[in-house]
Amino acid sequence: MAFSLRKSPSSGVVGLDIDGRYLAAAQVEGDRLVRAATCELPDGLVREGEVTDMPALSEAIKQFASEAKLGKRVRLGVTNQQIVVRVVELPRIEDAQQRDTAVRFQASEAIAMPLDEAVLDHQVAGYGQAPDGAARMQVVLVAARRKMIETLLEAVRKAGLKADSIDLDAFALVRTLAFNGHTDPESARVFCHLGGVTNLAIALGSTCFFTRPLSAVWEDEDAGAKLADEIRLSIDYYMTQAQARPVGEVVLSGPGSGDGELVESLGLHLGLPVIVPAPLGQLDATAVAPGDDPRRYTVAAGLSLGAAA
Repeated sequence: MAFSLRKSPSSGVVGLDIDGRYLAAAQVEGDRLVRAATCELPDGLVREGEVTDMPALSEAIKQFASEAKLGKRVRLGVTNQQIVVRVVELPRIEDAQQRDTAVRFQASEAIAMPLDEAVLDHQVAGYGQAPDGAARMQVVLVAARRKMIETLLEAVRKAGLKADSIDLDAFALVRTLAFNGHTDPESARVFCHLGGVTNLAIALGSTCFFTRPLSAVWEDEDAGAKLADEIRLSIDYYMTQAQARPVGEVVLSGPGSGDGELVESLGLHLGLPVIVPAPLGQLDATAVAPGDDPRRYTVAAGLSLGAAA
């Protein structure tokens, strides 16, 4: 099972967000959320995005899937320190097999982990020209520790579910919120999801060029200043990339985005507009049950949408 960054249909597949504090499942058809369910997750099963108690997590997922009457096929998301995202530039290669070979060769230099211990995928993000006029392409390369992925898959399999694919939470986040009122194609945006893991992504339009989990926790004292420091460092790193564009705003999502004081503090410390869009972007969210926090479903909805969005 590799990352699924390429186009895939969403119909019938449930996005399952294993947040660490809760489970959230969402199924999207067209522009509508047609199913949504969530439950709390006991402490200690997932820590900083990695499975730490596989049997207990599997049992929790099994019970949740049964009570929510989920289908067997799910799309999973991951975010933790065992994942690396890099943007590499290569000569434009049209043949898919030759492109895969070239990307894998480039990965051996760009990724700081043995390739035989990693799962890899890539997606062409754009095309351009070198100063001499030669055709070039920008490729988003993703690598993750194989053992981490296999543990997650085993937990889901033992719960009686089938993982249709694995995606990055950051990609799912951008997929849900990318077109929510944003019209400037030359301006990058920071997406920051405040859940069990504070996850950051920087994207141009719907293409994510940078992502990392942050160490700052949104419930911490002086969280606005701490988050601002980490976001600023992430923006600085992103701006060293060849395709980088100035960041115009920060988009907050997840349960922590409901903290108005945090939102205001973060904006003051960053000196950038900080917005909190509708948790499900442009999707019809009437399927969210009264009393449920719709902010829990942002990533799960993006997983269900899949790469076809």
